Amino acid sequence: MTDVATAYRECEQITKTEARNFYYGIRLLTRQRRSALCAVYALARRVDDIGDGDLPIEEKSTQLQDVRKSLAELDTTTDPVLIAVADAAKRYPIPLGAFEELLDGVWMDIEGRHYGTFDDLTQYCRCVAGSIGRLCLGVFGSKPHPDAAQYADALGIALQQTNILRDIREDLINGRVYLPQEDLDAFGVELALDDDGRLIDANGGLSALIRQSAARAREWYADGLRLAPLLDRRSSASCLAMAGIYRRLLERIAEQPSLVFDRRMSLSGREKLGVAARALSGRTS
Repeated sequence: MTDVATAYRECEQITKTEARNFYYGIRLLTRQRRSALCAVYALARRVDDIGDGDLPIEEKSTQLQDVRKSLAELDTTTDPVLIAVADAAKRYPIPLGAFEELLDGVWMDIEGRHYGTFDDLTQYCRCVAGSIGRLCLGVFGSKPHPDAAQYADALGIALQQTNILRDIREDLINGRVYLPQEDLDAFGVELALDDDGRLIDANGGLSALIRQSAARAREWYADGLRLAPLLDRRSSASCLAMAGIYRRLLERIAEQPSLVFDRRMSLSGREKLGVAARALSGRTS
């Protein structure tokens, strides 16, 4: 059986390899909290990979159910990731039920669900990303505040809205559309690619929709970042770094929406390090 230390090392390796943005914030945590959050990330990544994989829907459903079952059997697990999650949950008040919400959200992806209204999309974002915000809060800890979980939830939703705007083209290629139909209709947008695989924006409607969506996401960031003052210095820095990277992406997309028409935008490693350094000094931008 894998010992706890080895289990945590495996989770940290998964996080270093796969968490291209989040690890810049995770590395700012104290050692124990960093290990715990890597465990959370590793399990969340497993769930996401099931949703994004090439297996038949029936097999994906089975694998998601296996994860649900494993969450109820953490005390007897021999899986390294789950061993680390179980230990982290003993050390910190991690709301393991949030993983159930993540599983629900990934099932929405597998079903290929479309979203009629922004409220519908918000519910999806709450499942796949607000859940992660609340799991992170369990590791971070916070000063007593009745709205701390709500702030963590809002921050996760803000990050997911940024992901959606960044990945419009990639998602469309994969048969997924997350922009609410009411928004597409309001701006006269029918998502499509030209012969070069670039998003079509003949009348500027898509650019206008992206800018309006970015403005809405900023409001979610403003609400979610009220969490930072409730955290200790290192946890606050981690939170600000993760949010800061995505906020910078959002602002770049809002300034020039065409950047997402033919590629998957990202910040350079140097830019991400700069955001992390500012976060460590308590700055949000």
